Amino acid sequence: MAGQYWISVQAMPIRVHAVAMSTAQDITDEVTVVYTDGACRGNPGPGGWGWAVDGERSGTRSDVSGSGGEPHTTNQRMEIMAVVEALRSIEGAIHVVSDSTYVVNCFRQKWWVGWKRKGWRNSQGKPVANRDLWEMLFALALDEDRRVTFEWVKGHSGDRMNDLVDQLAADAAALQ
Repeated sequence: MAGQYWISVQAMPIRVHAVAMSTAQDITDEVTVVYTDGACRGNPGPGGWGWAVDGERSGTRSDVSGSGGEPHTTNQRMEIMAVVEALRSIEGAIHVVSDSTYVVNCFRQKWWVGWKRKGWRNSQGKPVANRDLWEMLFALALDEDRRVTFEWVKGHSGDRMNDLVDQLAADAAALQ
């Protein structure tokens, strides 16, 4: 879906490093932890995306974030776009934290391998939705010169950073 994007970013591109952390994926080197979210008012309808890096964790004193939107889109497109824009804006190794199982499971369960093997068809034999955005995301996230990992967080569960990106995405959707 073609649309106009507006983007609000405090610093682009940025280089922010989070403190070393440990998860099930054993992230031990310097990595930027970025939270992402998408929102849509109606589905389809006006949509927004947002990403943010926790300033307290990264030692930058304030959160660094970006957001934008489209006048006619879907929630899934905005979830993907949030990650695309975060990866475009931040250099180096990145750990993406998202409440979108659609995005996280694509990478953690390697759905993309089957999609490519089947000529961009899903498990039901239908064309993969949002192929244009997935291709952009794969080019960024599967780059051999960059480490990108994914983690799922439950949405609306009191996680400060997830709540922040949810608000960024909702605000961007409201402005469409």
